[in-house]
Amino acid sequence: MPSPHRIEGYAIVTEDGMLADAGRVMPDSLKFEADQNFFERGLDGVDVVVHGRHSHERQPHSYLRRRLILTRQVPAIAAHPKNEKALFWNPAGASFEQALAALGTPDGIVGIIGGPDGFGMFLDRYDVFHLSRAPDVRLHGGRPVFPEVPTRTPEEVLASHGLASGQRQVLDPAERPGGRWLATFVKARLIDEPQFEF
Repeated sequence: MPSPHRIEGYAIVTEDGMLADAGRVMPDSLKFEADQNFFERGLDGVDVVVHGRHSHERQPHSYLRRRLILTRQVPAIAAHPKNEKALFWNPAGASFEQALAALGTPDGIVGIIGGPDGFGMFLDRYDVFHLSRAPDVRLHGGRPVFPEVPTRTPEEVLASHGLASGQRQVLDPAERPGGRWLATFVKARLIDEPQFEF
């Protein structure tokens, strides 16, 4: 069965590695224009978006994207009743490759956008992970980006799964010099590709 051409993760996290509060809501303190623009451009280049029931990108082109929605509410794969481009997917009942094939995109570029269970499930499969940081924000008791956080930092988790960090890019230098930044983590076999700076 064909496998995805590339799997990319997209997340913005707080200083303590959280991506949402205890109620699974991303606070406004993690939403800013430069990161939202990067995120939207990235997802415009993927063939499939994968996310949990509480995650969604809410962008102008969202309705155009094929998507797999992670859930335990279906046995394996089921049609979304309101979105013909979406399927509900239970990884306990069907493989990732089966879900992509059912969606009609067995070998495209996949963007993983959350939540913690979704991000964690793909740790051994990411080709690229775009990690944005808001170092001036903390969410005690929040939802971590990966299951190992906060025992380990998100960067340590990605490195332990074979992803190397590229150069940091400050996302909003005019507003917060040296503040919010983005680092792209890449599997070793992709490091020499021109779009990644190391």
